[in-house]
Amino acid sequence: MRAAAASTGARSPSTVRLVLRFLLITVLASLGLAASGLALVPAARQLGEAGSSEEAPIDLGPLDQRSYVYAADGRLLATLRAEIDRQPVPLSSIPAHVVDAVLAVEDADFYAHKGVNLRAMLRALTANVDSGATVQGGSTITQQLIKNEIVGAEQTLDRKAKEAVLARRLEEQMSKDEILERYLNTVYLGNGAYGMQAGAETYFGVGVQELDVAQAAFLAGIIANPSLYDPIRNPEGARARRDLALRRLASYGRLTEDEAAYLEGAPLPTQISQVNPSPDTYFVEEVKQQLLDDVRLGATREEREYAVFRGGLQIHTTLDLDAQFLATAARNDVIAELAPEGAAPATIPIAPNPETGEERFATGAVVSVDPRSGAVRAMVGGSGFEENKFNVVTQGLRSGGSTFKVFVLMALLEAGYVPNDSVSGSGPCSFTGIPGLNPDPYVVENFGNSRGGGGTITQQTLRSSNCAFVRLGQIVGTARVAEQARRMGITTPMQDVVSMPLGTQEVYPLDMAAAFASIANDGLFNPPYYVERVEDRQGQLIFEHQPSPRRASSPESARLAADILEKNVQSGTGTRARVPGHHAAGKTGTAQNSGNGWFVGFTPHLATAVWMGSPADNFEVKIRGVGITGGTYPAEIWGRYMRAWHEGREELDYAEPPQTRSGRYLRLDATTDPRAGTPSSRPRRPSSSRSTTTVPAPTTTAVPAPTTTAAPPTTLPPPTTVPAGDGGGNHKD
Repeated sequence: MRAAAASTGARSPSTVRLVLRFLLITVLASLGLAASGLALVPAARQLGEAGSSEEAPIDLGPLDQRSYVYAADGRLLATLRAEIDRQPVPLSSIPAHVVDAVLAVEDADFYAHKGVNLRAMLRALTANVDSGATVQGGSTITQQLIKNEIVGAEQTLDRKAKEAVLARRLEEQMSKDEILERYLNTVYLGNGAYGMQAGAETYFGVGVQELDVAQAAFLAGIIANPSLYDPIRNPEGARARRDLALRRLASYGRLTEDEAAYLEGAPLPTQISQVNPSPDTYFVEEVKQQLLDDVRLGATREEREYAVFRGGLQIHTTLDLDAQFLATAARNDVIAELAPEGAAPATIPIAPNPETGEERFATGAVVSVDPRSGAVRAMVGGSGFEENKFNVVTQGLRSGGSTFKVFVLMALLEAGYVPNDSVSGSGPCSFTGIPGLNPDPYVVENFGNSRGGGGTITQQTLRSSNCAFVRLGQIVGTARVAEQARRMGITTPMQDVVSMPLGTQEVYPLDMAAAFASIANDGLFNPPYYVERVEDRQGQLIFEHQPSPRRASSPESARLAADILEKNVQSGTGTRARVPGHHAAGKTGTAQNSGNGWFVGFTPHLATAVWMGSPADNFEVKIRGVGITGGTYPAEIWGRYMRAWHEGREELDYAEPPQTRSGRYLRLDATTDPRAGTPSSRPRRPSSSRSTTTVPAPTTTAVPAPTTTAAPPTTLPPPTTVPAGDGGGNHKD
């Protein structure tokens, strides 16, 4: 008693007055009374409308919680969250020993009091004043919930009085179990984890249902000060708090003394666990950015950010995890075989940028699209998102090289020309007299300075003859080629230039995959997309993908093109892309000075574009002293990936192409191409009704372009000049 008196006597008069005033306010709050002149009444009246503040219901609102991103098969891809990492769970899913540990440490009388525990407050105040520091907390769980969600942690008597009033009212409004469930899902446990589920994941790599007694005691112990008792920075402090919780459990009969002593030997967390997949991938980033722009998730950017990062959305995407793994493995394996020892993963060091001297590297990108729907099934956007966030698939404008010859081919077939029509492929070839041509004359060389020669459109496609396709571009008209490319899904600006058939126009790999997919889909183009549907935290549908196919070409043209491009894989420039047992079709492409290598192709199951080059620029890429070509490494990546993905899948065929009569020789007039001679008539292929072979019905029902989709433009921006630096002679295939 003397010691206690001495301690009391040591307190300053101001401290005693504060303690007495606080106790008076707390008593009044516990009795539900109010008196003018005290801070209690004005504080309470700030909580609602004047005259009715005590009766206003307390709205805690929905809890912030992470959103989940799922692959096409339902497997978890990533979680999206802001600074708060939380996944609410019902009280029934939290083990009893977890609840017992929290109550033992934070509020043993929780089920007995009515929101405020005067005895606990007095005990804590006495201990804190005696020690001159905060050594005990007297707040109930209900008060802590009010503090965390409504009034904040400001150390003032007004705030504490407000907290007490609201705690009493909340106990009248919610059941004890509802309050406890809310608390266990909101309490901060350090390292960004809010709530018991996130705490279990963060420190132990398990769900809350899997926590053992020692782990539950650890989480309960650090609630008082998660920063001070962080097990990584302060393991001794964390251990002391954990052991205190164990002793409290023993004192309340939840453990024996021997059990508590034994559990004190359990290890503490030594690192922060990453249970949920990282959102740092090219595909997830595309999904995230698309959702942040989608007004169906909110009218403002702030509303959409809340929905995506705090709203608990369930985002179901198109990604095929098996395709993603196999595409990444094929790209990585080919790159590893080419890169010197010690190179960064998925990169090949190449000559520095000749203009800036910066170090450069080559890598590969892969994107796959389902021809029947437009669903993006795989996306390897670069060497690795964490190191290089630039996504070549969706951001990399790259010269398409000879893959663009497919748009010339499709424009020819749509105009009525037939695969057996012949054209000169002799080179070098020179073009002059075309309005706006620059340089004039425009000189083109074939790959390897080949002299080339005559041949059918099919044969010139298999050779990837530059001179033949520049001539064909002039025959059908480059404006028509550009229009055809737009109908097939190319979104980038295009100039009406003589060199268009050589791929001097810049394109995105995603656009190329989707364009080629329309050929596999009997001429129907499906815009590529990432998200199948989005649900709210209760699983209610917010929106889902609505198909919007449009006719990019006639079924007959698509079937003829698929037949030609399949021959190209069997015996043309794309032989490394063969897929035994399946009908693989595609086209190689190598752009100016071997700066970009491509293979774009498809089977009835899947369309895929593979690009290889330097993500930073379009300068020449040499690997082992040799410039890349589309028929080498890109085709090799494509073939390895597609062979692995198609293994065990059913073989599907394309619809039978229509029969066409024998072709004719196509020529330009002498002013356009002095080598070409005189023009010939333009032969048309017969209609299917006149063909000796019946054309099967399309494999996909033809759907007209929706009225909301703008028709591809029929006019193109000027000028009709060749892009700077393009002389035509350096295009490979």
